[in-house]
Amino acid sequence: MKVKPVMRVTALAACALAGLLQLANAAEVKTINSGELKVGMEVSYPPFEYYEGDKVVGFDPEVSTALAKRLGLSMSVLDTRFPNLILGLNANRFDTIISGMYILPERLEQSDAIPYAATGAAIMVRSDASVKPSTAEELCGLAVGLQQGTSWIKKLNDLSADYCAANGKQPVTVNEYPTTSEASQAMLSGHIQAHLEIDAASKLIVEKSRGRIEISSKGSIYPQVLGIYVKKGNQQLLDALQKALDEFKASGEYTELLKKYNLEEA
Repeated sequence: MKVKPVMRVTALAACALAGLLQLANAAEVKTINSGELKVGMEVSYPPFEYYEGDKVVGFDPEVSTALAKRLGLSMSVLDTRFPNLILGLNANRFDTIISGMYILPERLEQSDAIPYAATGAAIMVRSDASVKPSTAEELCGLAVGLQQGTSWIKKLNDLSADYCAANGKQPVTVNEYPTTSEASQAMLSGHIQAHLEIDAASKLIVEKSRGRIEISSKGSIYPQVLGIYVKKGNQQLLDALQKALDEFKASGEYTELLKKYNLEEA
C-alpha cells in the first residue's frame, strides 16, 4: 500500500524537475521577446511551410516548434518574402531563419548557420511538353523559371556561360518569380518551359497539379544542405539551437520527421 504514494511523489518530482529545466533554458537563451523564439520563414513554400487556413504547417514549423520547446520557449512565425529573410534577421525582426534556405558562402558572410537537412532540386515540365530535360545540361536553350533569391539562379547562369556557350548551345533563359507557385503558373501558361524547385516541394507541386506537371529530372540537381540561420555575433542563440537540434536528433523524432517530408539528414 505504500508503493503507490512513493511512485506518485517520484512522478510529480520528475515533472517538476522537467519544468524547472525548461525555465532554466528559457532564462539562459536571450531572444528578441523574452520567452519567445521568433522564426522568419516565407509561408508559401510547401511542404516546408504553408498555410492550412490560418495555421502555419509543414516541415520547418514542426522543426521550429520542437527546438523552441527544448529551449523552454514558445514559437511564433513572421511570414517574410524569401529575398528579405536575411535582411530581416540582421534588422532584428526575428531571432532565426528556418525556411528551407540553403547554406551558401555569400549567406554565411552575413549570418551564421546550422546544418539541419539536405535536399536537391528537381526539374519540372508540363506533362504535354515536347522537351523534357533529365539533367541540368539539357536546360540549354530553354526558358527556366524559379523563385527569386534561390541559389540556382547563379548556378543556371554559370551553366549557361560555362557549359552551354562552350558547347555551342543556346543559353539558359532564367526567369525569376516572387513565389514558386507563380513560377508553376508561368510554366502552365507557356511562358517558360521548365521550373526548377527543391525535390520535396516539387513532389507536392506535381501532386497538386492533377496530372498537368511532371518531374523530368532523373535524380537530384545541385544537392545542397539546408541551414538554420542566426545573426552573426549571436553565439549564445547559435549554441542553444545547436544543442536543441542535437537533442531532437538523439530522440529519434527528427529521423521520422525527415522521412515524413522526403528529406535527408545534413
